[in-house]
Amino acid sequence: MTLARLAVPGVLSAEQVARTGQFIVRQQAPDGAIPWFVGSHLDPWDHVESAMGLSVTGHHAGAVAAYDYLARTQRADGSWPMATREGRVEEAAADTNQSLYVATGVWHHYLVTGQTDVLARFWPTVERAVRFALTAMLPSGALAWAVSEAGAVQDFALVTGSASAAQSLECAVLIAERLGHDRTDWRWARDGIHSALRERADAFADRDRYSMDWYYPVLCGIVRGAAGLARLQESSGRFVWDGRGCRCVADEPWVTAAETAELIAALDALGENAAATAMFEQVQFLRDEESGGYWTGKNIPNDEVYPIEQTGWSAAAILLAADALTQTTGGAAIFRDAGSCLVRDGVADGAAS
Repeated sequence: MTLARLAVPGVLSAEQVARTGQFIVRQQAPDGAIPWFVGSHLDPWDHVESAMGLSVTGHHAGAVAAYDYLARTQRADGSWPMATREGRVEEAAADTNQSLYVATGVWHHYLVTGQTDVLARFWPTVERAVRFALTAMLPSGALAWAVSEAGAVQDFALVTGSASAAQSLECAVLIAERLGHDRTDWRWARDGIHSALRERADAFADRDRYSMDWYYPVLCGIVRGAAGLARLQESSGRFVWDGRGCRCVADEPWVTAAETAELIAALDALGENAAATAMFEQVQFLRDEESGGYWTGKNIPNDEVYPIEQTGWSAAAILLAADALTQTTGGAAIFRDAGSCLVRDGVADGAAS
């Protein structure tokens, strides 16, 4: 794979793509951990996102090291702490979606590299993570967002977390099938989350001000086709800052790189390539050419970077968006294909197609 193919003509060159990949490399610690940035904390979701950025840019050894780190640090119940810093636990509770995301990352690495041995190597890690998450399924079919250090399951779910978890469960099912394992209960859990997201709005906490709750059901294949496009169009005015990208929250003039990159991938998954490419060009105002990284976000009216940090996961989200637009690597369609398992298994009504 040549990085030249990942370039978005007139927007992001192959050299710039390579520098962004190297930016993520510089954030990774010798033990494989990828904190938000050097000296910051680590959470398992953003660690995996950064590893996916490494896979896309050909840093395969670094990506495998990142998954090795997770395999070594996984707790007995299959989870990871919400936050650690240089090996010290700062927040011991576990986010269910964050813990499940290892399945998406491992499957993505396989799609990029074709290395079945990597699936087998991290199968125990993925299996334990899924088993942990299944203990937090709520009667509604939604996934409780967290489990306390004492093992108490929180009694509410989040739209973004459950949508991402549904995609991770789909990836886990695909890993199981590729390795010859039957995990019917995983499919049931995946289907239950999909149904809850489509039919049980009351099962989720109200976080309407967050843009992720708006586009994640599209990004993760819960809603697609005309319904998905209508969903994005309906709230575009609340969350999209014309000429800049996607806000993190509707009530603040704060455009963020990662949310914009994910919205780009969601638009691409709907076939809205022109709109996705235009937004990809717009978000480059957050790029730091010197480092190759991306600022987390910027307050537009004040023209102020906030916070003053460049995160590995923001850079990775941009790279994944570039891959989605160019369809370069074997993992480029991971968002386009999200939800396709349900259609294949005959349990979707077409909304996820």
